[in-house]
Amino acid sequence: MMMKGGSSKTAVVTGAGSGIGKAAAIRLAKEGYAVALMDLKENRAKAVQEAIIEDRGQAHVYDIDVSDESRVQEGLAQVNEQWGSIDVVFDNAGINGTFAPIEDMKTEDWEQTIHTNLKSTFLFVKHSIPYMKESGGSIIITSSINGNRTFSGIGMSAYSTSKAGQVAFMKMAALELARYHIRVNAICPGAIDTNIGQNTEKTKSLEKVQIPVKYPEGSQPLEHAPGTPEQVADLVYFLASEQSSHITGTEMYIDGAESLL
Repeated sequence: MMMKGGSSKTAVVTGAGSGIGKAAAIRLAKEGYAVALMDLKENRAKAVQEAIIEDRGQAHVYDIDVSDESRVQEGLAQVNEQWGSIDVVFDNAGINGTFAPIEDMKTEDWEQTIHTNLKSTFLFVKHSIPYMKESGGSIIITSSINGNRTFSGIGMSAYSTSKAGQVAFMKMAALELARYHIRVNAICPGAIDTNIGQNTEKTKSLEKVQIPVKYPEGSQPLEHAPGTPEQVADLVYFLASEQSSHITGTEMYIDGAESLL
């Protein structure tokens, strides 16, 4: 059965204007999904939309602040109205925030990271449920190896706490929403070649707590280089598709064995 807009399924992607979100949106569109591109930087998202349309896919841009509940609600309602369904939600948008020693971290910097990363995850899961509970679907949350399997990221206490919280919330949601055939999983990337580092503030005082550990051939044993957004997009598509129909409540690491060092 075809939905509004001519597509059989619809995927919502947050942080769709760059990096992992961009790669996932393009991959999902190639697989036939109509893609709702949500990003605060509208120009970036429009460039992704143009690329998808040029490749004969379907996409629409929504200017959404992922930590603003009213805008999240409005955005999801608009997606459902336009496309007729919401089948996949890739909750990917987030920030690194400020990296600082715990002793020196400002309370407002801690709160901003927790607020942006954890609240947005809660909001997108909560407000997607009414659109997904009748027919089921897949929710995928971008977490991280930091806070779940790696704890050597000095100065990343707020970020790592938010990422650990996302995995705990994912597991709770997976069990609660199983009755609706809504699967909830998390991806935990390691170092991926994106521009998220440009939005990271590192304080000078990090030097006093830095742990001097270096690996002679890089910190990704599998390829000796960071992963690519496209590699992560492959995992996102797998979790969105019926190929992963019996997988829920699971965090999947994609880091070239980086977190095993």
